[in-house]
Amino acid sequence: MNTTVKIAGTEFKNPVMSASGTFGSGMEYEEFVNLNKLGAVVTKGVSNIPWEGNPTPRVAETYGGMLNAIGLQNPGLDVFCSRDIPFLQKYDTKIIVNVCGKSVSDYIEAVERLSDEPVDMLEINVSCPNVKEGAIAFGQDPKALDNITREIKAHSKKPVIMKLSPNVTDIALMARTAENAGADAISLINTITGMKIDINRRKFVLANKTGGLSGPAIKPIAVRMVYQCAQAVNIPIIGMGGIANAEDAIEFLMAGATAVAVGAMNFVNPYTMTEVIDGIEGFMKKNNISDIHEIIGCVR
Repeated sequence: MNTTVKIAGTEFKNPVMSASGTFGSGMEYEEFVNLNKLGAVVTKGVSNIPWEGNPTPRVAETYGGMLNAIGLQNPGLDVFCSRDIPFLQKYDTKIIVNVCGKSVSDYIEAVERLSDEPVDMLEINVSCPNVKEGAIAFGQDPKALDNITREIKAHSKKPVIMKLSPNVTDIALMARTAENAGADAISLINTITGMKIDINRRKFVLANKTGGLSGPAIKPIAVRMVYQCAQAVNIPIIGMGGIANAEDAIEFLMAGATAVAVGAMNFVNPYTMTEVIDGIEGFMKKNNISDIHEIIGCVR
């Protein structure tokens, strides 16, 4: 049975990986999850300098999911390169580093630094607010997405995955924009902007007022967007958004994703990713599927 998939020349033993921001760099999950079993670990977002993140409270539970407004808090590249990368190198899994920034120069500085590090790919979080463009996210404006993708490709020695925001009118347009600008792959969806109000306190639950919605509640939207992008581009897609079990993951694969990432459910059940891997293998055995590519993109 073949569960290996390839993205931009990098081979993964299976199509299951962590979604950025929900798994750290795997250290917190080491006693629960056999990292050697994962196709890849996608790290929490890292920036060229440390970010403090947003004020608290910044996480709230919702029906079928959660809202977060962490604000991409991270210790910066110096700490990440000296602490997190050596930790991940101990394991037989691919390393994908999620990169964030507030300006094009921030991103360029980060990808240049990471180009000489022993990591496999870079995932670029374009849901960050572009401070020079009135704080609209890079991934919400086709011109900004085109520009940042071209700049990053010009400076990165690693394959580049552009992580797309679902908070747009036409996700297929954004996917084509990333592909045309040279992206090696795309990943989607990032969180959907949401809000929760405490009716007794008459206040916003999150200090930031809005946050990113993730979890099972967003899965049907995510599957639809992955399918639309799969029809629009020829580069590989990493699908995510509400995956809780193997059936969810297989939906994404059938919609056209080459790989999948598990996010919010890691907080609910730290064994989710390994259970998804086992479940995909079980589905393949049950249905006499010898190669996972038989189901990738099988829905037209």
